[in-house]
Amino acid sequence: MAQSHVQQSQAGQWPLSHKLKSVCIKRLPTVITVVLLLFVWEAWVRLGHVPSTMIAAPSEIAQATVETWPTLWPATKVTLLEGSVGFLLAVACGILIGILLYCSRIANAALFPLLSAAQTMPLISIAPLFLIWFGFEVSGKIVIVTVFGLFPIAVQTIRGLEAVPQFYSDVALTCGATRTWTLWHVKLRVAARQIYGGIRVSAAYIFATAATAEYLGARKGLGIWLQAAYNSFRTPLIFSATLVIIVITGILMCLVNLSERLLLGPADADADPDADQ
Repeated sequence: MAQSHVQQSQAGQWPLSHKLKSVCIKRLPTVITVVLLLFVWEAWVRLGHVPSTMIAAPSEIAQATVETWPTLWPATKVTLLEGSVGFLLAVACGILIGILLYCSRIANAALFPLLSAAQTMPLISIAPLFLIWFGFEVSGKIVIVTVFGLFPIAVQTIRGLEAVPQFYSDVALTCGATRTWTLWHVKLRVAARQIYGGIRVSAAYIFATAATAEYLGARKGLGIWLQAAYNSFRTPLIFSATLVIIVITGILMCLVNLSERLLLGPADADADPDADQ
């Protein structure tokens, strides 16, 4: 009995350790590439091939980040707040708009082309209007982030729902389900992978959008930090703010991927349902 329990425990631990090992092996080339690029970058600047006033060495960027962290962190918190709240609102509004346009053929025909075209609209051309309407406060940046973040989510929600095979609805309706229940519990579940694709696209540039909006007009934030560093020609500080944006964006992307895995399971499970059999 005890031996059987030990064998089951070892059998459960083996797939986990094997999976962790495979993930590490998969990520190893990326880590090696990043380390090599940083080494070449450092050597290139140190040997004088590039002026340090134009491109700071990685060591200088790290030193500047540590030294200025007491003032960099408050600016980061503002951008984090704007990006996080705006992203959550963009997800909610984007999915709802996508569902509404999917349910209404007239609205879809009239607004979907405009929604697709709006994704190409540059932030710098419309941000001044938001500054006039909402001022320089944090709320204005949240609105900008929400508006620009919801476009890819809404588009992918519509496309995902339209791509759901008809037999899913036919089976649910045959079993007595209403169209509303079928939409929320069947179609959205099948389209969830594609919706998450739009969420990932939005998450990839959400904090960069917030920082750009701050750069164009704000009281505080990483955008203002970048503006001050640029005006004083302090190149390492520009890279420090950029590094922070990359890091918090990477964290958000990891959280999105984690939520997808927790809610929908592994992606390969949908691709090959018989893989575990």
